[in-house]
Amino acid sequence: MTGLVKGIIISVVVVVIIGIIAIGAGVYWISSHSGEFLEKSKQTIAEGEKFGRDTDNQGCVTETISRHRQNPGLSGAISTQLFLTSCLRSSRETPGFCDDVPKRTEFMKSAEWQAQQCAREGLRGDTYCPQIFSQVQTFCDTHRPSQ
Repeated sequence: MTGLVKGIIISVVVVVIIGIIAIGAGVYWISSHSGEFLEKSKQTIAEGEKFGRDTDNQGCVTETISRHRQNPGLSGAISTQLFLTSCLRSSRETPGFCDDVPKRTEFMKSAEWQAQQCAREGLRGDTYCPQIFSQVQTFCDTHRPSQ
């Protein structure tokens, strides 16, 4: 066996071992923090419901964008989606709120609309911003009169 082949085999074994260690560390971290994550999620949902009782649909979106700007990462994106969903459910109707919102099944229109909304909010190129407006679409899809 040549030195090159031995080097490749050793490299592959090292990469596999590092991968196994990383997966193990991830599983450990998730299992040790799942209760904390669940509690934070419940708290965020309660905040959304409470906020929604005192505002309208657009107020929920405005507050969600504000929260997103404060915490734009992955955990913030999850939190803002939970907040927005619960807020919209408990908020007052904003006249015309869903009028220009495409259905989620209109994929091209949806992507374009989400990008436009993010740009309007000054969040062009933000990885998680479209998910906020995807939640708006889900809300509108369930609250439109049947056509």
